[in-house]
Amino acid sequence: MVEVQFRFRDDEAVNDAAVTVDAFVADGFAQTNATAVRIEPGDDARALLPQLDRLALIEVNFPAWTDGRGYSSARLLREAGYTGEMRAVGDVVIDMLGHLQRCGFDAFAPDKALNPDDAKNAFARWDNVYQATVVDGRQAIWAKRHPA
Repeated sequence: MVEVQFRFRDDEAVNDAAVTVDAFVADGFAQTNATAVRIEPGDDARALLPQLDRLALIEVNFPAWTDGRGYSSARLLREAGYTGEMRAVGDVVIDMLGHLQRCGFDAFAPDKALNPDDAKNAFARWDNVYQATVVDGRQAIWAKRHPA
């Protein structure tokens, strides 16, 4: 169980133990009644797509802040319609927070506690963005500059 430092959801926090992606998808999803999964670097998040509605929590591990594969996993799952808690765990640092949130993370459990004031600033740092996402519905800056 990881300690969640920041959470941006109104529902109750999920405290279920997370299983691996391999354990969750084993034998056509028949081997587990888990509602929480942990994605490690190298896991294919697309394997979860057939059963997203069963999951209340998806943890995505960042073993090093330099490993960005978790961003892609989160965005893929959110774009596929996942609405449960998406938690970034591991080596999560201040500079990542705003980007992680834009990719769909709504809970953060860093290995080392982050300064709350620095985190607040990081979450609110950019008014304008370069990429549109299904997560926050913000219009990309290029679309603001060149309306259709």
